[in-house]
Amino acid sequence: MKKAYLSAAVALAALAALAIFILHRWRTSGFDWGQFASALRHVDWNWLFPAILLILATYVGRALRWEIMLRPLRKDVKLWTIFSATAIGFTAVVLFGRAGEPVRPYLIAKKAGVSFSSQVAVWIVERILDLLMVLLIFGIALTRISSSTIQSGPRMQVILEAGGYAVGLIGAASLALLIALRQFRGSVLHRLIERLAFLPEKPLRRLESVLAAFEDGMQSTRRAHLTAILLAYTVLEWVVIALAFDCVCKAFPATANLSLTDAVILLGFVAFGSIVQLPGIGGGMQIATVVVLTEFFNVPFEAASGIAVVLWSITFLVIVPLGLALAFHEGIKWRNLRHLDPQEPAQGI
Repeated sequence: MKKAYLSAAVALAALAALAIFILHRWRTSGFDWGQFASALRHVDWNWLFPAILLILATYVGRALRWEIMLRPLRKDVKLWTIFSATAIGFTAVVLFGRAGEPVRPYLIAKKAGVSFSSQVAVWIVERILDLLMVLLIFGIALTRISSSTIQSGPRMQVILEAGGYAVGLIGAASLALLIALRQFRGSVLHRLIERLAFLPEKPLRRLESVLAAFEDGMQSTRRAHLTAILLAYTVLEWVVIALAFDCVCKAFPATANLSLTDAVILLGFVAFGSIVQLPGIGGGMQIATVVVLTEFFNVPFEAASGIAVVLWSITFLVIVPLGLALAFHEGIKWRNLRHLDPQEPAQGI
């Protein structure tokens, strides 16, 4: 627990430092709103529109992947049901920040008639798969820094390449965690319950049922064919995201010369930055985009700011209109989504 708090504190400190850096650049560089508007005005929609379609396709991909993980529990859940919950869930993340994360597993659990804990387990597997893919593409891109258009001295190049190898090690640790979670069953679960026998009987029984439900949600990781499908969907999803980032870069004159490797490097930093999500306005993603574009690729500050706004809008906001429409159609009350009760039915939230 202390390590978790320490990691969160370090992440927030890093974000604060980057925010201060951006604010300093904004004040000292004499931010030109005309250039900012010009960057947005001269965007090439022949590239930007395909980027939007690619990002929308990733939400369908996420629903497909969740359906695979739900199969061991329920095989008759329609893809549209999962997609609807996915769209509403990501809309909740935009509106509420990280507090909206439980919305998606909650809605899927209620619609599929399975336990909330099992879908939390599915969500954890999804997060680990995504993290593994981000670390993989980020690590590969950084180790190939010499073939990119990043303008950096030998010392910075060594640091970035070393960072790529470090990210690879973190990825290996994440893979080990996924393998460990696969073993969360049978005797492991029984021993864990035995270690918690000091708890009062009622809380212990409730915890035991939650852990058993969590074990159910991990079943897809124990079947080789399902695991292979999950990995294939994950790889395909992040290839699509990388292509979308490449399209966005091509859509702006200031970044039109960036290669696919450069786009992947940008994606890696942005993916880490998006961990810090402020309700309604984003946060870390925009800061990471501006820092990478200005410091690595020498993009003007105003153009980088415009690209950051567009990237955030495409990555997060594009699903909001659909999510709001679906929530309205299903009669979901947004004010109640902040305080989910897994014991209550989803209808009329």
